[in-house]
Amino acid sequence: MADTAAGVVELAAAAADCAELDARVSVCRACPRLVQWREEVAAVRRAAFADQQYWGRPVPSFGPPDARLLIVGLAPAAHGGNRTGRIFTGDRSGDWLFAALHRAGLARQPTSVAVGDGQEMIDSRVVAAVRCAPPANKPTPDERNTCRPWLVRDLQLLRPTLRSIVVLGGFAWTALWPALRAAGYPLPPRRTPFGHGATVNLAELRIFGCYHPSQQNTFTGRVTAPMLDVVFARAMEHIAGVRAAP
Repeated sequence: MADTAAGVVELAAAAADCAELDARVSVCRACPRLVQWREEVAAVRRAAFADQQYWGRPVPSFGPPDARLLIVGLAPAAHGGNRTGRIFTGDRSGDWLFAALHRAGLARQPTSVAVGDGQEMIDSRVVAAVRCAPPANKPTPDERNTCRPWLVRDLQLLRPTLRSIVVLGGFAWTALWPALRAAGYPLPPRRTPFGHGATVNLAELRIFGCYHPSQQNTFTGRVTAPMLDVVFARAMEHIAGVRAAP
């Protein structure tokens, strides 16, 4: 168990594969504010889910260890991933994301409601920049930095196959770059600002910015289903192009 930032560094770096990494993530207690909040939410519960047993722990990544596409989000939702134990599962953002992943051929089913529902990721893996549900959905910079080694290790373990990354929202975009550097990826000298449709080419990867499918963004039309479809189509086109290259 990691109960300090130094402990996260040590525990993440020693994970031999994605399964071990996911197991180690799930017992992290390094950020006191996040631990208190996730466990309080799990104990009090929302009325609609009062009869359910909440996960109430850090939420691991979801998807195969040889994925060619990585999707990076912000953090689990208090009554979504923090309840179900699976990232982007059981909340409105997850409804939008998994519907888009299914349309793109990246998820077995168009919905993701609970662990054990038969959902599977296809050639893709979903991670969060911060693995615990934060109050008001706003992690602090210190919490983001403390959680970074988990993302770094995901990037390192996926490196043999990873070719595209779709980043959901500005927070995840900011969190990704130091994680890539720590994972050993060469970065451009100047960072590209986040925006929907922003694209960055690295030696091994192409990175795509995408507005987060939060309720605020989907209700206001800032992000639509066709907008998500275009981003995932571009990410998959890049992967197909890399595979087809001599």
